[in-house]
Amino acid sequence: MTRTLRRLAATVLLLFPLAALAQVDAEVVGGTASALPIAVVPFAGSTGENEIGGIVAADLARSGAFRVLPDRDLVERPTRSSEVNYATWRLLKQEFLLAGRVMPEGGNLRVEYELFDVSKQQRILGEAKIAPGTAARDLAHQVADSVYEKILGTRGAFWTRIAYVTASGTGNNRHFQLMVADSDGHNAQAVVSSPQPILSPSWSPDGKRLAYVSFDRGNSSIYIQNLTSSGRELVASFRGINGAPSFSPDGTKLAMTLSKSGNPEVYVMTLGSKQLNQITNHFGIDTEPTWSADGGTLYFTSDRGGKPQIYQASAAGGGATRLTFAGSYNARATVSADGKKIATAQGNGNTYRIALMDRTMGNRWTPLSPGNLDESPSFAPNASMLLYAAKEGGRSVLYTVSADGRARAKLPVEGASVQEPAWGPYRQKR
Repeated sequence: MTRTLRRLAATVLLLFPLAALAQVDAEVVGGTASALPIAVVPFAGSTGENEIGGIVAADLARSGAFRVLPDRDLVERPTRSSEVNYATWRLLKQEFLLAGRVMPEGGNLRVEYELFDVSKQQRILGEAKIAPGTAARDLAHQVADSVYEKILGTRGAFWTRIAYVTASGTGNNRHFQLMVADSDGHNAQAVVSSPQPILSPSWSPDGKRLAYVSFDRGNSSIYIQNLTSSGRELVASFRGINGAPSFSPDGTKLAMTLSKSGNPEVYVMTLGSKQLNQITNHFGIDTEPTWSADGGTLYFTSDRGGKPQIYQASAAGGGATRLTFAGSYNARATVSADGKKIATAQGNGNTYRIALMDRTMGNRWTPLSPGNLDESPSFAPNASMLLYAAKEGGRSVLYTVSADGRARAKLPVEGASVQEPAWGPYRQKR
């Protein structure tokens, strides 16, 4: 039985595979020659695991849009425009070059960086950023975002956060944590800890809250955790299933699955008044709602056709129409901000992989992951990458994959088992 179907049963707790705690290094495991070649020189004055240039290079490589020149091939290491020899980088067949330097400024770090177009032999970007001395990784992700946007014309999503659930221990000593980390898996922090399972984290659009499912009260309940004050609010604890919360794009409503009427249906709660609006009414199981970017449509998983597939309905209620037909199983939809792409956990036989449908290309499906049990896809806010969970080596781990399938990267996450990932929204620019 798949995890989605287990989640639908009112009496079933999510079972995590158990393994020893391990540290997984960030590693790009795919990529193609069609990516843009770029050389990222280690930033002068920046060393160790927080070396700015190395973090930027890892971000760009993980996106699949760039092919980063290996450090061993950096025959020259300029730190500013006056030191750039364009002939060298043309010989190395690089289209872009990034160089910079890091300087302490009081208790802060000042990063100055420059991006060069090798063929045009000119600087195309030069900026300085300042942040607290403990925020070197934040600075690096912001630099990567700026480089990504300057070259590709699309806002980068490296300076964002992800949420996921970990489980460790055995028997009565099992322990669950809701974690928040940087988009590359570093700087992970627990925001909720419990001896009972935690499910379905969902970000608010301002990135300040996480809705999730807890079994602390015995039955499933939906809470909203405030990430700035550490306070939490009980939102739904009706008889039966309370599950799969999803914030509306304006943050004022929460879609969810409730079985208080006897059958799992999709509801929308107005958070201010706690008023409920029932969206679906069918003898099948309807769950895992997610919103369109304009808030007008809800996509959800339903087995009303015999097996789980994705359906869509107006967020105000009304009839539903089936959206997915490829594969015998589609669940846990995630929708790009422009509404043009939808990714699901797609099943054929006993194999479940992440697949993406581009609605602008005749609803063509593209497989994005190679595993046998891949699940819970979640788009980055710019839709350039997806986060997902994969069963690997007896435990569950996290991967990112570019939306075109060019590159996959395993994230460094500590935990016996890692599940239920959700990519957060853009953060406020500094």
